Amino acid sequence: MKENDVKMNQEADRKLIERLLLSPRVEGDRLMLADSALLAAIDGSHPLNSAELAALRASPLTLRRFRQLAIERRGDARAANDDAWSGSAGMLRAASDGAGLVRLLTDDGHWTLHFVAQDDDWRLILSLDAAAPFAARLLREQPMLRVVDGGGAILLQGRLDADGEVECGWHVDGAPASHFQQFGARFAVEPVHV
Repeated sequence: MKENDVKMNQEADRKLIERLLLSPRVEGDRLMLADSALLAAIDGSHPLNSAELAALRASPLTLRRFRQLAIERRGDARAANDDAWSGSAGMLRAASDGAGLVRLLTDDGHWTLHFVAQDDDWRLILSLDAAAPFAARLLREQPMLRVVDGGGAILLQGRLDADGEVECGWHVDGAPASHFQQFGARFAVEPVHV
C-alpha cells in the first residue's frame, strides 16, 4: 500500500469517527467496553481486537466515552510538570536472547527496572528518577507500588525506600528478557490502590 493510500484511509477513518461522535443517539445504545479496556487502548498497553473495535464503531455512546477518556488522558499528559502520577508503561525495545537484559525504562523515562544476575538467579530493582516531577511526593508518601508484565502478572510489589528503589527476587521461571517477550514485551509501574 502506498503512503497516499494510507493517508486517505486514515482521513476516511477520522471522518467516520467524527460523524459517529456527532450522530444522534441510538435507541438501546449502552457502553459496550469497560473504561479499563478503553484506557488500555489509549495508552497502547492493549490495542483493541477486531471484536472490540467493531463494538466501538457500533456504539456512539462507547465512542463518546472513548473520546472523553482520550481527552482526559491528553490533559494529564499536558500537566506532566505537576506531582500527579497514575502509572507509567514501558516495553522491551530490542530483541534479546535473554542474557543481555540489564534494564528497562518506562516510556516517560521516570522509572528504570534493573535486572541484576545473582548466583543462578536474578534480582529485580525498580528505581525512580529523582528528576521526575512527582518524585518528592512519592518519596514522602511512600505509596505501595507494583510492576506488572504485559499479561498482568505482578513481578514486584513494595514501597520505595529512601533511595527511591524497591527490590525483590525474580520469582518467574526463565530469564527476564524471554519472560517479557512472552508477554508482549510490555510492563507497567502502577500505584496499588487499596
